[in-house]
Amino acid sequence: VQLQASGGGLVQPGGSLRLSCAASGNIFSINDMGWYRQAPGKQRELVAIISAGGSTNYADSVKGRFTISRYNAKNTVYLLMNSLKPEDTAVYYCNADIRADPSVDYAGYWGQGTQVTVSS
Repeated sequence: VQLQASGGGLVQPGGSLRLSCAASGNIFSINDMGWYRQAPGKQRELVAIISAGGSTNYADSVKGRFTISRYNAKNTVYLLMNSLKPEDTAVYYCNADIRADPSVDYAGYWGQGTQVTVSS
């Protein structure tokens, strides 16, 4: 199983970016999918998470600005980031709880990370 993240880049304050993360490989089912971020010198933190049924949860710092969504048919999760601030600068990682086979339990998988830089 692999998670491939894309969509990061350099954007000015107030701008927008959309991150994508696609899961591939042996996948029987996917439970929660989410985005985390890690800024230099800081611990990795949860940004947003979405359940298989579409329930969402956001960090207080991004509520009202970021929107997480998923397209189950393509095993893909998205993060639309609006009104970006310099403090949103970080490496963003996707995560998914995946069951590769009906005989095994869910396991957590991480994408490779994509850099988001918010600067003028």
